[in-house]
Amino acid sequence: MSNSDIFIGETIGTAVLILLGGGVCAAVTLKHSKAQNAGWLAITFGWGFAVLTAAYLAGGVSGAHLNPAVTIGLAIKGSTPWSEVPLYLGSQLLGAMIGAVLVWLTYYGQFRAHLTDPATLYSQPSEEGMVDQAAAPKAGPVLGIFSTGPEIRNAVQNVITEVIATAVLVLAILTQGLNNNGDGLGTLGALITSLVVVAIGLSLGGPTGYAINPVRDLGPRIVHALLPLPNKGGSDWGYAWVPVVGPLIGGAIAGGLYNVAFA
Repeated sequence: MSNSDIFIGETIGTAVLILLGGGVCAAVTLKHSKAQNAGWLAITFGWGFAVLTAAYLAGGVSGAHLNPAVTIGLAIKGSTPWSEVPLYLGSQLLGAMIGAVLVWLTYYGQFRAHLTDPATLYSQPSEEGMVDQAAAPKAGPVLGIFSTGPEIRNAVQNVITEVIATAVLVLAILTQGLNNNGDGLGTLGALITSLVVVAIGLSLGGPTGYAINPVRDLGPRIVHALLPLPNKGGSDWGYAWVPVVGPLIGGAIAGGLYNVAFA
């Protein structure tokens, strides 16, 4: 694969991944969305189909890594040259940011309606049942459209959760999902991987929201910080390292385990 193939495939593929994955989060979260409150099943299957679409789109161009943890796992396995890793990672981050912007544009009216609704913005009703309009506005629940957050904030547990979930994903790709060249997802492998992502979401996604992909979290979080969203609240940078470090460790462990147990 040429450098231009890697850049184009990973940028466009990751953008589509985040557009569809972030899009289902927006659909379930935002007021005036027809899918509001559709629930966790909609999110997990939405992300699975997002992976499927993006992988088929980019697979023939760049190998459809779409995830730094996958790239690291493939590099440790020996299928991807370490010299190409920075290009993969940079292209994936750029694509993730583009995808997050596209989610915002798609749901522009819903974002504004959601974040300017007093029922969303203000503190809980007083004992008399009245909303305190003078209270400081809360962050609307839109950061979860862009990035992940834990249900119980414990850095050690949160990192371990992301390590385990990502190791499952990358090990499944390395053992079942590769193309004939062994440097990216194959046709059947893309389907298998998308189903594994659904399984991870259903079984392991509850504690942290299963980032399992550093740029899936970091790119959209940067976009959340930059977008002119009214009353959007903070971007939770204190947690942002967890969905970056955890998946990278998980991908490295999967690559090493593959070399020991399956190579």
